[in-house]
Amino acid sequence: MSLVWDQHSCVALSVDADLGELSRYEDAHGGFISLNVGYSLHTHEDSVKLLASFRSQVESMAGFTLARSVGDIVSAASAGQLAIAFDLEDSRPLADDLDNVRRFVDLGVRTLGPSYNHQNRAGCGCLDADDTGLTLWGRDLVREMNAAGMVPDGSHCSARTGLDMCAVSVKPMIYSHSCMRAVWEHPRNITDDQARACADTGGVVGITGVGIFLGPNTPTLTAMTRHLEYIVELVGIEHAGVSSDYSFDYVDFREEIARTPEVFDESYTRWGAIEWMSPETFVTLASHLAGEGWSPSDIEAVVGGNFRRVAAESWNANEE
Repeated sequence: MSLVWDQHSCVALSVDADLGELSRYEDAHGGFISLNVGYSLHTHEDSVKLLASFRSQVESMAGFTLARSVGDIVSAASAGQLAIAFDLEDSRPLADDLDNVRRFVDLGVRTLGPSYNHQNRAGCGCLDADDTGLTLWGRDLVREMNAAGMVPDGSHCSARTGLDMCAVSVKPMIYSHSCMRAVWEHPRNITDDQARACADTGGVVGITGVGIFLGPNTPTLTAMTRHLEYIVELVGIEHAGVSSDYSFDYVDFREEIARTPEVFDESYTRWGAIEWMSPETFVTLASHLAGEGWSPSDIEAVVGGNFRRVAAESWNANEE
């Protein structure tokens, strides 16, 4: 059984959210989930409160553990448990203070994307018409993430911002939940050049299970495999991974998309209400790839091994 590593998943961003829903991953029989705790609509205080609630729940839930290190994830998987860490999809929760990078690391945040869809102090987003890339402050942010043990994430960033992140980062940079634009044209998907630059850092592209990014709202294992095969052919098996990007609060999120067109444009609604690959389907990816003729070593790399390597190279050594 390959260790399942879901590099990005989402529950309701509310202190009242019930993390018991994560039990839907139970068929994974051990692994890792990176759980979102904020994006461009959230302040520093918002994300700190979410982390307090989510950490408390994880510590009290049977079958789950907080992932302070890669060693914790390995131990959890051996015991059939799921280890949880956290991610931020925008730099707004930092409140313009780079010292907050280390504070968030202390609270379990291991991945951060500088910008969510649109320009902010750090850089441009994937929906910006004018792509000026990473700002000087954004470059300092990437350097601070490298130093603090937080992985830079280009998902939701613009193409140039992602390329600039790769040029600045001295550790692996990832696209935690992004599909390939050459397979399906969508502004949230990344170009071949972005994927190559990410691979050159030692990073990983996490093909995601969101229907509108995989194809015309097609959240299937077949569609995910098509993107995986493309990225493997383009940059090699060691740079391919997966994330569900599943929204447990999908009803509320669909309403939020309609309510905030300044954040989400028509590329999010063109094919109707967004459909997601369920956790129950996501955890069967290894079996699906085996049925497609993939080797056990390649399956292990894609469903968990590659992102685990990035974490081992990037998270602070004193936390191992």
